[in-house]
Amino acid sequence: MTVDPSDLANQNPFEIHRTNRPALNIEALRATVNQLIDHLPKLEHGDMVAQALSTIARVAGEDIERLDWKILNASVQDMERAFTTFYPYRHVRKIAIFGSARIQPGTAEYQMAKEFARCVTDQGYMVITGAGGGIMQAGNEGAGAENSFGLNIQLPFEQGANPFIEGDPKLIPFKYFFTRKVFFLRESDALALFPGGFGTQDEAFECLTLTQTGKAAPVPLVLIDKPGGNYWHDWTEYIDKQLLKRGLISPEDPSLYTLTDNLEVACDAISSFYQVYHSSRYVGHQLVMRLKSELSDEAVQKLNDRFSDILVAGSIEKSQALPQETRDETADLPRLIFYFNQRDLGRLYQMIRAINEWGTPSLEDSAHPERK
Repeated sequence: MTVDPSDLANQNPFEIHRTNRPALNIEALRATVNQLIDHLPKLEHGDMVAQALSTIARVAGEDIERLDWKILNASVQDMERAFTTFYPYRHVRKIAIFGSARIQPGTAEYQMAKEFARCVTDQGYMVITGAGGGIMQAGNEGAGAENSFGLNIQLPFEQGANPFIEGDPKLIPFKYFFTRKVFFLRESDALALFPGGFGTQDEAFECLTLTQTGKAAPVPLVLIDKPGGNYWHDWTEYIDKQLLKRGLISPEDPSLYTLTDNLEVACDAISSFYQVYHSSRYVGHQLVMRLKSELSDEAVQKLNDRFSDILVAGSIEKSQALPQETRDETADLPRLIFYFNQRDLGRLYQMIRAINEWGTPSLEDSAHPERK
């Protein structure tokens, strides 16, 4: 079957044309690519699209294996599905729940995870899980399908999606762990970890590594156990004995996470993190912290007195949106700007806690804690 390029006139020129046929339809592809290139100057992020196209063109000119192309193809398809699914919910805060797929319904850990998911969705958040059984199923059950995402990856020894997210349009299939993990961390405004095996430990350490190195934006990380449980207590004993006492991590790094076996403390660790603090980004060499309400001059002076050790120059100052942020959706929020040393992330978390303690929560925002 030959496709007439004129048939594409009424279609989205940026739609990916999928086909199950092994034959390559050059004319359809040529028409799609040409239309995309013609529209680049009109696209808001046309420069980034052009860079992506140029990268593909350069790779196509290299001598790489068919397996390499399969990896590239499947990775991009993983990302396309995730970008498309998450986009309508980009202004809703989300919490990723990690934990063992082997924990059975009816256990204390399962019940704790289900109640935690229900608690945070009652606050206005949505929940992201790996869509499997155990703790993941508890998270989707507690949140309900309408407030859930499932990032599913098929394993030969585990079942598919759990019944509380199966068939939902927010269930996203992934081929690769690494693309799946990108979206767990990219889309989450908080991370909750329950007891689990190697996968949970991997997720815990990767979350901490990305936070400690500044490769991920500051978010609350909560380690949750059943009442009286010792799973995370034993884990922190290892951290203290083998990492902290040997000087392999900074003394302030335990400030990156909260450990609790209390549901109220777990939920509060997340909601209080966004009481005044909203989000942050870098503009040039300056860290810009967006706030839900402006801090008093006295509070800013207290921040400078207590946290001058994490600055490489200047001081912590109040600011409105910088010129580079005029098109940012948070442009109306007050800001703090400073030259952070990008090393003492534990201290930065302590500073965020101080901001939330010394600032005044926005009454308007308190009605919609999930908005971002």
